[in-house]
Amino acid sequence: MQPISVYLPGMPALHARLAQTHEFIVACYCAAWCDTCTIYRERFEALACEHRQHIFVWIDIEDDPALLGDEDVENFPTLLIERSGQALFFGTMLPHIQQLERLISSLASGPSAPISGTTLPVLREALLQRQ
Repeated sequence: MQPISVYLPGMPALHARLAQTHEFIVACYCAAWCDTCTIYRERFEALACEHRQHIFVWIDIEDDPALLGDEDVENFPTLLIERSGQALFFGTMLPHIQQLERLISSLASGPSAPISGTTLPVLREALLQRQ
């Protein structure tokens, strides 16, 4: 059995992983009806396989709107990178996985300030509360 590379909210394996590590959570907010998301998901999963030290989560905004708080998703893919309960990036990105890969590398290579002005819930806590 292959290890999980991308988690879905509510998965027991995600809860266990969140309790074990404090690395990045890389979340992709998507919608099942979005063709761009369908294509992007395969690339997102491949990137997750290359960066197993981080937690990659696929969040369908229609199934789990509470994981967005009061924020809106206007375009896809919309991504969040969180570390230690602080959002370091939240926004829409072109569906080229290389951009996300460069962003992760850049954020991982040094200290980075949390973004401000967002009403996102702390994703780690919200995912742990999601059963």
